[in-house]
Amino acid sequence: MPARRVNPPKVKAPTMKTVKKCLSKDAQLDALRSGFKRIPDRRRNGGKIALVDVLMSGYAVFDLKDPSLLAFDNRRLDDADNLQRIYGIGQVACDTQLRTVLDPVDPELLRPNFRSVIAQLQRGNALQRLAYYQGHYLLSLDGTGSYGSRNLSSASCLIKKNRDGSELYYQQVLGAALVNPDHRTVIPLAPEMIIPQDGATKNDCERNAAKRFLPKFRSDFPRLPVIVVEDGLSSNGPHIRDLQQHNMRFILGAKPGDHPLLFENLDKAMKNGASTTFAEPDPNNPEIMHCYCFLNDTPLNQANPDLKVNLLVYEEHNAKTGKTQRFSWVTDFSITEENAYILMRGGRSRWKIENETFNTLKNQGYNLEHNYGLGKEHLSENFVMLMMLAFLVDQAQQLCSPLFQAALEKKGSKRALWEEQRNLFRCYSLKSMAEIYTMIVNGFVKACPDIIYDE
Repeated sequence: MPARRVNPPKVKAPTMKTVKKCLSKDAQLDALRSGFKRIPDRRRNGGKIALVDVLMSGYAVFDLKDPSLLAFDNRRLDDADNLQRIYGIGQVACDTQLRTVLDPVDPELLRPNFRSVIAQLQRGNALQRLAYYQGHYLLSLDGTGSYGSRNLSSASCLIKKNRDGSELYYQQVLGAALVNPDHRTVIPLAPEMIIPQDGATKNDCERNAAKRFLPKFRSDFPRLPVIVVEDGLSSNGPHIRDLQQHNMRFILGAKPGDHPLLFENLDKAMKNGASTTFAEPDPNNPEIMHCYCFLNDTPLNQANPDLKVNLLVYEEHNAKTGKTQRFSWVTDFSITEENAYILMRGGRSRWKIENETFNTLKNQGYNLEHNYGLGKEHLSENFVMLMMLAFLVDQAQQLCSPLFQAALEKKGSKRALWEEQRNLFRCYSLKSMAEIYTMIVNGFVKACPDIIYDE
């Protein structure tokens, strides 16, 4: 028998600083629900359950970090009132309804919801905190696996032949996020699924997925100034021309083995005194020395002699450990001694798509790579989109909500915060996410002044 549900203690939200109402978690849930309502329902007679309820139920799976659809189905039976009140769900979908209704939905129809959440951040002057250089935002792109199995597959799976003759069925996604080296928070964008037609190699797959991603991004954010930061696979002529076509600046990894002409020209310039070399200590750690060598306006490679780039080679020397790290990038920013440090930090921020995005999705409760269902058409892709939407809203809260920040600090880790959130869901009749975070911050007892909402 489920535990008796009780009303939460009478506690008030802590006032740490003024909070814009459009940036609250509940306002963002309202925006998502409104976006889901605009998605057309192609089913005959609309089905037994509204599409918006199925989509919002699917979102709740990942917002609550339930490890499986079965776990959410048990929640549907025990916590339906809370799901309906907090997420605005009229009828909570069961696991079967989630699979059957979401499978034929075009994942592209979920893309506007990413734009609406980020528009709220812009409206609340929160996104501007991540601007990095000359008003530009760093946009990091990279691919990652979202599913793998030797037994289960769907039409959207790629196939890898193993040495033992067996086959691995897997799915990959091109992820994208706005990052900043001074912030742990990242703002994920709508991902681009990598499809079997993209090719057999990682290089081809990510290039072709990027070709689809770039015009979609520019359509969603036509005036957002960005600097694309990527690894060495991206510093090729066709991709750079695509970036230029869509008015995007870039700092792209470039390895000597992939660009012999580029580094030969640098060697010649160093001998002729046409390049610039200098070193400076780290402003925050005198044991670290930054060493730079750069050359502006040089051809990318022999295949693209008319495509001129600027090459930055950087070494970090750590006197304490005795270790040296070496990196190199091509960029369309003219490199100077004044901006070399800024461009270097921007280039190294590419790792945030790995560490703060993919690692979080795989190891901090979102369960990327877990099989929630493959379906016959788009089910797995839609689950990835809904998972990324939940991650976006959480990151938005981490960026600008003092209430969420206080709850996270109180619990000490995201996994502990998610667990406490689920516990409260099971034990109390709740009205809002603000109420949940307030209970976590106050320990269910201590009362604080009312939270202030600023329109």
